[in-house]
Order: sequence, then structure tokens, then C-alpha cells
Amino acid sequence: QVQLVESGGGLVQAGGSLRLSCAASGRSFSRNVMGWFRQAPGKERGFVAAITWGGGSIFYADSVKGRFTISRDNAKNTVSLQMNSLKPEDTYVYHCAAVSRDYYGGDTRNPRNYDYWGQGTQVTVSS
Repeated sequence: QVQLVESGGGLVQAGGSLRLSCAASGRSFSRNVMGWFRQAPGKERGFVAAITWGGGSIFYADSVKGRFTISRDNAKNTVSLQMNSLKPEDTYVYHCAAVSRDYYGGDTRNPRNYDYWGQGTQVTVSS
């Protein structure tokens, strides 16, 4: 059974930092795109960042570019999101996700292209 489990969320003041981690089990994702999305109650999941299998291509939403950094460790089957200069508008539930198809070269920003999802971790940024 494939599982993605996020950790590292919490409450932080504006301007602070958090590091989210996502541990995958049940299969290797070393040949797969992985990403982070965020969601508010009653809203659709929004793209945050994605990284290709070897880290050769990285994509960010404009709203987080320059503040967030996505990385991965294929040996540990993990993907991380370092979030700096956090703002109250970054308050969401953050989900990690993975594409099932090896070496996927399509749209990494569309959540419908991801096959596996974690349950999410809450990030709350106070002003």
C-alpha cells in the first residue's frame, strides 16, 4: 500500500520559517514527479511546487517563488518544502503528492495529474 505522510506543519509568526517533509512508502518514487499543494476549507487544491525525479527541473507558484524551496532525497524516498518569510496568506493545509507514471513530462501544476496524496499538514501563520 502506497502512503505519503507529511510532517512539520505548525503555528508560526509572520516572517518565520517552517520545513515540511513527506515520507513515501510502499513504492519508490525515484523516477517520478513529486509536488506540494495547499488547500483551504471548501477550496480546490492549489499548486505550490514540484520537482522532477532527479531534481533537474523545479517549478514554483509565483506566490511562493523566492521564499519556498522544494527538494528531494531519493535514497530516503522523501520530498521536503522549506518555507521562509512566511505570510498569513500562506495559511493552508499542505499536501504532498506524487505522479504514478515514470518520467512524467506533462503539466506538473495540475493536481489532477497526481495519483498519490498525503493527508496533509496544517500550516498557520499569525500576523
